[in-house]
Amino acid sequence: MDYFAARARRFARSSAGLIVLVTVGLGVPLLVAVIALAQRRWYPVLDLAMTEFRIRDVGSRQTPLIGLPGRIGEFPDQGSHPGPFNFWLLAPGYRLFGSSAWAMEASTALVQTLWIGLSLWIGHRRAGRSGAIVVALVVALLVRGYGLSVLTQPWNPYLPLIAWVVILLATWSVVAGDHAMLIPLAVAASFAAQTHIPYLVMAGGLGAGAAVLVAVRWARQRRADVAGDVAGDVAGGPPRALLITAAVFASLSLPPLVDQIRRTPGNITRLLDHFGHPPEEAIGFVHGFDLLLQHLNVFRAAGTMLTGTGGFVDLGQLNGATWIPGVLVLSLWVVAVIGARQLAARELADRTDVRALLQLHLVTGAVLLLSWVSMSRIFGTTWFYLTLWAWAVMVLVVIATAWTAVVWFNATGGGTGRRVLLGAVGVIALCTVATSVAAVGTDHPEEYLGETLGAVVEPTADALDPNDTYVVFWTDAHSFGSQGFGLVNELERLGFDVGVYEAWRVPVTGQRVLTANEADAEIIWATGSFVDVWRADDRVTEIAAVEPRTPDELAEFAMLRTELIADLMATGLDDLVSLVDNNLFGVRIDDRISSAALGASKRLLDLDQNAAVFIGPSGVSQ
Repeated sequence: MDYFAARARRFARSSAGLIVLVTVGLGVPLLVAVIALAQRRWYPVLDLAMTEFRIRDVGSRQTPLIGLPGRIGEFPDQGSHPGPFNFWLLAPGYRLFGSSAWAMEASTALVQTLWIGLSLWIGHRRAGRSGAIVVALVVALLVRGYGLSVLTQPWNPYLPLIAWVVILLATWSVVAGDHAMLIPLAVAASFAAQTHIPYLVMAGGLGAGAAVLVAVRWARQRRADVAGDVAGDVAGGPPRALLITAAVFASLSLPPLVDQIRRTPGNITRLLDHFGHPPEEAIGFVHGFDLLLQHLNVFRAAGTMLTGTGGFVDLGQLNGATWIPGVLVLSLWVVAVIGARQLAARELADRTDVRALLQLHLVTGAVLLLSWVSMSRIFGTTWFYLTLWAWAVMVLVVIATAWTAVVWFNATGGGTGRRVLLGAVGVIALCTVATSVAAVGTDHPEEYLGETLGAVVEPTADALDPNDTYVVFWTDAHSFGSQGFGLVNELERLGFDVGVYEAWRVPVTGQRVLTANEADAEIIWATGSFVDVWRADDRVTEIAAVEPRTPDELAEFAMLRTELIADLMATGLDDLVSLVDNNLFGVRIDDRISSAALGASKRLLDLDQNAAVFIGPSGVSQ
């Protein structure tokens, strides 16, 4: 026992031991959240059902080659996010944890923990224990700010949030001369850019810039060697890093390239067409800068972290907030840059520390510029998830500014460095403990929609013949077929041979497409007003039904529906009145509606609607 205890102490004191222990500590909230989520059965809908289709397909003949469908192009020929890396990375954990819906969440938490460990390793490589502590502080703040519902959710805008931290750290390392960090940079940047296209400009820009920087340094080294100015004993390092990075990047980029070759048009063509000729005008650099300033408002961000978890999601939905605090934060960063240059010019501090600080400021400036460009290119509705990554940029700006202040005070005899690190450890501990406590209440994504779906899955399955083939169709008055995708997913999970019609080939995948002639019968999911329509059709038989609303909620629904219709008519939006009963979500996202109508439609969606499942002859809906 003494031998093992001694080995454990030595491991804990080692660099690897420190990284592992801190990673485990920071991962505790994720673990608590995953355990809490395991207590309730989850039925994924919409994007998450689509995600499970693709994770399930990994390793089969239908292994996905591109990412999740997005708001790219027009239905039914919409494009998808660039690549399948997220599906491939989630698949091992998904199978390890039992290939259930919950297994997707557990695998997501595992992948996020791996990114946390990689970021800590880079931080330690950059600045030893101090670097690991600072990175741990960044991660602890971001985990609290994003919340556990976000970081355990395998939704493509959420999956790269911690990988984005790895990208920032790896870029700084490459700028600092650690060229081997090009490799994790290529992996993390490929993951982010393939998973959600807003990362393409930022991750791609940083990755390409870092690779060019290494190539330029290598070329200069080679010229110096040829001229005989240096011994050249390190000249082989950078090209080796470049070669490995190029091989890694090419391997990860191969699937979308294969898709581009195999299909006409390929997904890359669809992406180029859509973003090269966007259907709406981009918000532009002025609005983009305003949006960036809103995400630099450290005061609002800190306030949300004091009151609970997940505040960054709420803040991201409050467009129009004042830009003044963001200007203050940006100005303080500019002052910090000037201060760091003064430290270097006057040689007031350790030259190595100041050089690393200036390199961090250089990376911060590049990230701010790329963030501005990315935000300026947004067109259509500025959904919160398009800029959720920007809160990590805010933390980067704050850390760079605070580090400059610490170095300055140390250089002038303040001796604050050790006290700051001790304070950081305290903040990490408080954040982790508080977030772990909050993690007990973590919810599944769109859990109320899943509960409605779950109520009809078993009776639907009982009414089906396991030897038959079924095509699933939906008429949804509530949430544009979200639960219809979930029904296909759940029946497939139970082993039924199910598919969809050609129109849904992109979201449900081509291998799940059936024609009316190929199916033995048709399953119809209906909600709201469409339930009565199908009940009046004598060609179909109702096999399951659910009313998720209580009597009080039904009364509230009726009242809000009346108020919403009256508001639409009063504001001249008569064209939306019929959609209240046929496409409520379409009303909710129409940017013409008043704030009162927006509130009413949101609440109506939260109340959910009645649903039923019918079965009839194949082709009955066509």
